[in-house]
Amino acid sequence: MTESSTPPAPAAFSYPGHGPNARTGVAICHGFTGSPLSLLPWAHHLATQGFAVSVPLLPGHGTHWRDLARQGWQDWYTSFETAYLELAARTNDCYVAGLSMGGTIALRTAARHSVAGVAAVNPGLSFYDRRVRIVGLLKYFQRTTTPILEENSTAVTTDDGDYSLTPLAAVHQLRRLFSATLRDLPAVQAPALVFKSGTDAVVPPSSLALLRRRLGSRDLTVVPLPRSGHVATLDADAPLLFEESVRFFLQHAHATHTRSTMPPPAPSETP
Repeated sequence: MTESSTPPAPAAFSYPGHGPNARTGVAICHGFTGSPLSLLPWAHHLATQGFAVSVPLLPGHGTHWRDLARQGWQDWYTSFETAYLELAARTNDCYVAGLSMGGTIALRTAARHSVAGVAAVNPGLSFYDRRVRIVGLLKYFQRTTTPILEENSTAVTTDDGDYSLTPLAAVHQLRRLFSATLRDLPAVQAPALVFKSGTDAVVPPSSLALLRRRLGSRDLTVVPLPRSGHVATLDADAPLLFEESVRFFLQHAHATHTRSTMPPPAPSETP
């Protein structure tokens, strides 16, 4: 393959918003080894509803596995955090959302910023370690791992770059991100909406159990996606995911506006 025939890296997605929802922003983070392509149906649906939407391309993603190996989890997090802050600066209410590792990054962002809410699809705080059995010594003579395949998934495939193999160095970074996010979860006070696929072969149920146990927010809603695999934004239950997330964004944005426009209580009279 010549350089001129190499497909370009997937691009970030951005929409300024329109109509009554234009001042409500949703920053969405894609998953590990993925790109905004896996989130485009969700992002497009939110855009049609008038929301301002931002889906950044994380550093090292969307091109070649060697690029992913050169980046750390702080680079991935900081890139998304920057996109969120830019969107929050031009909207009244700004949510964070994400798929898989992107859901993890969204949760960490919610722990560090006053987001309007967080919506996560199959967020990872642990994962089925089927890529490699011995991580410690193996990294010195094997640089990549074999991918996890979901046999029952009907999700549409996307051209997310050359990630037929995943760098072991990046898997180590993913573990560190999970650990950092677990420590931060008690600081999340915003409403949370979590979608969990019934046939997820990548993120085990223990991630949801950890989230329930550690999340600081008392407002947690879990929506099962019975027919979808891990990349649920491209799978059979995507319409349900889109509908429920829009309802969540509108509900809590309106609640925020109601609280901010209520008159202050009258001073009490002292005898």
